[in-house]
Amino acid sequence: MKTLVAVVLIWVLGVGAAAGEGPRNLGDQLLTFIQSAAELLGEGIVRLLNLILPRDRAVGPDLVQPLGYLGLITVVLLLFGILEAARKVIWIVVIVGWALLLVRIVLDALRVR
Repeated sequence: MKTLVAVVLIWVLGVGAAAGEGPRNLGDQLLTFIQSAAELLGEGIVRLLNLILPRDRAVGPDLVQPLGYLGLITVVLLLFGILEAARKVIWIVVIVGWALLLVRIVLDALRVR
């Protein structure tokens, strides 16, 4: 997983450099994207909480950024968890596939039909 993240980062930096953008400009764009995503997610969470809570107990706008960043980190963790679970399932499929192929090879070698 770390290798995949490193390859994607190197690719993104390479594409940015090829397009004439420096790493600083690309870094600024990445941080701006993260900030925007966190604010959007935070606003959504605050609106959802304000729909559930009574009006006199409404969540203030000062919690938009903290809730947004916490929500963004949670989404990233969920994605990594899903990828980890998918990797385990893929390994199981690969192992079963190899086992079935080995059985097929043995059956062909023994001329069993």
